[in-house]
Amino acid sequence: MQSSSPFSSHSIFLITITLCLVRIADSEVGFCSSPSIIDADSNSQPLYWKVTNPTLSPSHLQDLPGFTRSVYKRDHALITPESHVFSPLPEWRNTLGAYLISPAMGSHFVMYLAKMKENSKSGLPPNDVERFMFVVQGTATFSNVSGIEHKLMVDSYVYLPPNLEHSIKCDASATLVVFERRYAYLGSYTTEQIIGSTDKQPLLETPGEVFELRKLLPTSMPYDFNVHIMDFQPGEFLNVKEVHYNQHGLLLLEGQGVYRLGDSWYPVEAGDAIWMAPFVPQWYAALGKTRTRYLLYKDVNRDPL
Repeated sequence: MQSSSPFSSHSIFLITITLCLVRIADSEVGFCSSPSIIDADSNSQPLYWKVTNPTLSPSHLQDLPGFTRSVYKRDHALITPESHVFSPLPEWRNTLGAYLISPAMGSHFVMYLAKMKENSKSGLPPNDVERFMFVVQGTATFSNVSGIEHKLMVDSYVYLPPNLEHSIKCDASATLVVFERRYAYLGSYTTEQIIGSTDKQPLLETPGEVFELRKLLPTSMPYDFNVHIMDFQPGEFLNVKEVHYNQHGLLLLEGQGVYRLGDSWYPVEAGDAIWMAPFVPQWYAALGKTRTRYLLYKDVNRDPL
């Protein structure tokens, strides 16, 4: 006897599969998908919150054994959050660090994340090494040999000349991105301690480009590197397809997009770090519904010879 049900077993199977696919589509975010308007509300989350809470990788791939978006090649590297390996930082107290760029890959500088915990304190870099620290999460207190203290909030930074006694302390928690390099002495030039914040730096002219640019360090000859803050609105991109002798270290602070490095094209978002060797072709386009902001190290003011 045939069933009197209006649905065959085949129909029920198709309906079930369709509902499952709808649920998956509603719950997951693709590699190049844009954040929702609710997620993009800057008032609902702290500034740069995605640096420590990345969302680009689809949830069903984040736990896939062996999956990573990280790539290392001769002339560039993309280091994504699922690849970070944290361990105690030498000479630092109650602090874990993840080195994202180092001379082992071909750079002449280091870039690392420092996760400071309760009652933590920074150590000193090696002799003749200069240091730049930028706060991406929490609050820390900076002091030097003069004993004067400065409270560093998210989006603030400090530059330390080589061999300057100093410390960063944290009572609760904070995450810093740190750049260090051996200072390239030039004649009698010397650098000075600098404390600042992004919002205090003026927008600079960018002839032929549409992005907004701020430089966090002086452009004068004593300084052998600079750190840029670059902002792209959705849909904006670099006009120049850059190829130059300078090295870059980059941390995406906000937004998402596509970065070209050499002959490869990478989907990227806040929390991703990039190393660019000299003369690697490079280009960026901002995708999504919110601005892209990234922090960019660049060596300057020294003859490449």
